[in-house]
Amino acid sequence: MDDILDRPEEQHVFEADVSRLLYMMVHSVYSDKDVFLRELISNAADACEKLRYEAIADPGLNPDGSTARILISLDEEGRRFTIEDNGIGMSRDEMIEALGTIARSGTRAFMERLEANKAGEGAELIGQFGVGFYSAFMVADRVDVISRRAGSGEAWLWSSDGKGSYSVRSVDPAEAPARGTRVMLHLMEDAKTYTSKWTVERIVREQSGHVPVPIEIQANAGEVAAQISDGTALWTKAKSDVSEADYADFYRGVSGQYDEPALTVHFRAEGRHEYSVLAFVPGSQPFDLFDADRKGRMKLYVRRVFITGTAELLPHYLRFVRGVVDTADLPLNISREMIQESPVLAAIRKGVTNRVLTALEKLSESDLPAFEKVWEHFGSVIKEGLYDDFERREQLLALARFRSTASGEGFRGLADYVKDMKNGQDAIYFMTGGNLDQMKASPQLEGYRARGIEVLLLTDAVDSFWAPQAPAFDGKPLKSITQGMADLDKVAAVDGASAANSEASGEVQAFIDFARETLSAEVADVRVSARLTESASCLVASDQALDRQMERILQGAGRLQAAEKPILELNPGHGLIRSAASIGETDFKADVAWLLLDEARILDGDRPASPRAFADRLSRLLQRAMPSSA
Repeated sequence: MDDILDRPEEQHVFEADVSRLLYMMVHSVYSDKDVFLRELISNAADACEKLRYEAIADPGLNPDGSTARILISLDEEGRRFTIEDNGIGMSRDEMIEALGTIARSGTRAFMERLEANKAGEGAELIGQFGVGFYSAFMVADRVDVISRRAGSGEAWLWSSDGKGSYSVRSVDPAEAPARGTRVMLHLMEDAKTYTSKWTVERIVREQSGHVPVPIEIQANAGEVAAQISDGTALWTKAKSDVSEADYADFYRGVSGQYDEPALTVHFRAEGRHEYSVLAFVPGSQPFDLFDADRKGRMKLYVRRVFITGTAELLPHYLRFVRGVVDTADLPLNISREMIQESPVLAAIRKGVTNRVLTALEKLSESDLPAFEKVWEHFGSVIKEGLYDDFERREQLLALARFRSTASGEGFRGLADYVKDMKNGQDAIYFMTGGNLDQMKASPQLEGYRARGIEVLLLTDAVDSFWAPQAPAFDGKPLKSITQGMADLDKVAAVDGASAANSEASGEVQAFIDFARETLSAEVADVRVSARLTESASCLVASDQALDRQMERILQGAGRLQAAEKPILELNPGHGLIRSAASIGETDFKADVAWLLLDEARILDGDRPASPRAFADRLSRLLQRAMPSSA
């Protein structure tokens, strides 16, 4: 090794935030340093899988057809840990790109998460952000990587102490693997336990026992290597032969997360198409769940040859599911560009989607608390399917859970909602908004609450898109309470509650007509409300207009230049409305009409159209109400 290090070398500085990242990882992220071994094994296995794939098109990359393997070598006296694979290897440029930079758009978010890191969170973060190689610097004060790209006669050495720079230089091919990569960790004094065969075997069996590449260990130079993992793909085994611990270990490896899976789906499909599936619903949200460019994370294998990790094997609304699909029905030489157009893959996609949704349905029936936890993490994503998966919309509606005026701190399903509908009620009522507490205090709810009618409180942005076009559930249409007329006359008020007074006296009707004319530039109409029991006013959308929350979303996204004029509804039984109706002075009456409109805007979560005009009117009203000073 010494003669290798004597050769001329190129010095490079780590790009961007890598130096800072390394410092934070080593000093603040990990509480369990064992994770470095999982990350290095995962990288080695990926390199072997990549070779298997590329050798399909170019058999010369593996001319002897040698079997993939990972070898761990230990040197207790020299305090050195080495892991070597016979995978695809790296050229000089690939080495610089892979080990000297972090070419991911999520790097900044990762840095922010690290700086706000909580104890025990680091391992999960590393897997999620794909920078696991750098975990080696937790246990090593220098890392050397020798690699030779398959089919190349050149070999390269990358070396760094993790403190801001690294070197790259060519090495004698005789000192490098025939093909693949050798990573040598010069361990710190307090990390010498990682040269213990017993320790390493235990970690590998616990964390990486199901990597689909055999793993061997050599405790001393010249010793025959012993196999500690046979590389059997877990998804090929019968469910009865796999323990929960095995599933959890495989899940962490395939997902890059360090929590427990909330749901495991393992099956083999036979018939027209044959394929094996091992999929997991994570126990927590992936960091990039709402990234617009995020692709699915299911891995596609063909006869255990890794093809791609970005095939759309599930619809976008199930993008949080992690796992593998292995089929023999696709050709090994299929290009990644042609995969998405394959009718075989379309059939597999349909089958996998159905099985995942069925598993979620069974979970909701067998373990409701566990399902509600899944829904809390991923419900806002699953509901995207209510908008764009017409074929499964009814199934997704039955699966969906919602907050409501009757749910307390939990969730309600539509089946329970329909079961508890009031006599005379013929619709499922909902309200969309951005803040649950604000929605619960909304005046639009008053008439429904007085009659004991449950209202779904939909706070996710996607709700404004799917809810207005949702089909009926169990024969009951979904209807917004902030749009159109309130059809509440068929339902009696609950004991002790007063229903809305929709009858207006002649004086009150005259005020309503006056307000309609005065506010005509801002509202489409002013009318008596059938939904208000406590508040004086509220705003609603007309039957033909977009829901008001939908208008806000579209305007915020620049998709809607101007919103439709809303309808102002007034409560004819409210003391303020009766008092306003008795005002004789036109200017004073106009001020009250405008203040009622601005009050309704505020209760709706908006601001007055003109804060200055609102303040002036309010000042004039207060001056009238106060005794004049001498």
